Amino acid sequence: MKRIHSRNIFLFTIFLAILSSCNAIEIFKENTEVPVRRPYRSFVIINQEVGIRGFSSQFIDEQVQTHLQDALEAKGLVYDKNEPELIIRYTSNEDQRKRDTYSSNNYYPYWGSRVMGPWIYNPYDPYFNNRNNSQTTSNYELVQVIVDFIDQKEDKLLMTLTGVTEVSSPKTKSKKVLKTTDKIIDYFLYELKDSE
Repeated sequence: MKRIHSRNIFLFTIFLAILSSCNAIEIFKENTEVPVRRPYRSFVIINQEVGIRGFSSQFIDEQVQTHLQDALEAKGLVYDKNEPELIIRYTSNEDQRKRDTYSSNNYYPYWGSRVMGPWIYNPYDPYFNNRNNSQTTSNYELVQVIVDFIDQKEDKLLMTLTGVTEVSSPKTKSKKVLKTTDKIIDYFLYELKDSE
């Protein structure tokens, strides 16, 4: 009985570790001019037809176009560039950022290291104040994928969905952008289903 209980605790701990290691992707709904009232059967991606890039990388831009089209066609919508019911426009904000991380080897900063006594900490002495602290700076990119869904008949925004994620290396940027695009599509399809 104890083996089963300890095994479950171990598996739960592994699950929490995996879950906490994933970077979050947050979706925000904005700019709703018209509520979603009817099911849409056809769509067009305006970036593809006009030749406007939404990302700084042409490779990622093409991936997002293909991904949007394939996902919506898989849900039963038809790509129609002549008379679409739904117009999709996307863009992105890609901001380089820096993150400073401070770490301290002294677990009791206000009580000294407990070896020499509790009165060893002196906030005005630079030797004792900074001897165990280290600072590291890491670069990351904050990526926002912004997708506008426009009702062609009324020529008004159904909604603007913005997906925000952090990218720590250029190797994972494409993968993160596509995951963010997936979440945006899922959110939009949920709104479509909810309106029926």
